Amino acid sequence: MSAYNSNKKIHSSNIKAYYSLFKMRLLKGLQYRVAALAGISTQFFWGFMYIMIFEAFYKSTPTIQPISFRELIQVIWLQQSFLVFIMLWYRDNELLDLITSGNIAYELCRPINLYKFWYSKLIAQRISGALLRCFPIMIIAIFLPYPYNFSLPPSFASFILFLITLNLGLILIVAISMLIYISIFYTMSSTGSLLIFGVFGEFLSGLVIPVPLMPKSLQKIVYLLPFRYTSDLPFRIYAGNIPVKEALISIGVQIIWIAIIITLGQLWIKKALKKIIVQGG
Repeated sequence: MSAYNSNKKIHSSNIKAYYSLFKMRLLKGLQYRVAALAGISTQFFWGFMYIMIFEAFYKSTPTIQPISFRELIQVIWLQQSFLVFIMLWYRDNELLDLITSGNIAYELCRPINLYKFWYSKLIAQRISGALLRCFPIMIIAIFLPYPYNFSLPPSFASFILFLITLNLGLILIVAISMLIYISIFYTMSSTGSLLIFGVFGEFLSGLVIPVPLMPKSLQKIVYLLPFRYTSDLPFRIYAGNIPVKEALISIGVQIIWIAIIITLGQLWIKKALKKIIVQGG
């Protein structure tokens, strides 16, 4: 009985440690207002550029597309507003330095689960970055002239499903990014891992070409992989391009992918830590 109580106390203290780290990193991230302002102006530039490109495409073809121009504009503004949520090339230089320099030895001395500890840190960074940027971008985009403005979703159900899938997508993207950091234990270089995951993940999530505009053969591949569930799914639900029934099914798929990738990540980091060699005194 005493052993059970002891394990319970350790588990409780670990949860408090993860929460404390999450809160600390969240507050720290909210302090970078100048960087956020620079990011907002940059994202407005990219948003307008994408809108102009796709407007030219829609005007040049008489064919009815599987996603309307207005729906696509909503998706583009959401991509720019929540870019910190969805980009795979977002990096934590402190974690990269810990792995490549050997200073991870200090992390291994902590009586905590390293995967959960790092996960808490990464998810807090993304939330703080998004909070500083998403609201200003969306508010300004609302007042743009039609049809370039950002608008409310077609229904309340779409909005609720958007919030659910956006949060599940955040959990999923951080789980995928954890695989990038774990791979650096083997490559000892962040460049290759970030480049491969970033390029392929960005394309397969619909950030370069919207998934509905991809060829049917490529869409089949995209739907089999987890990347589109981080951005394409929630944003198209908000725009009204994905119906409620399909959204509910997709939420189940999101949860399955989260379970698979987190389990894979925890097993992989245990294996990596067993083979790690830290040089020094």
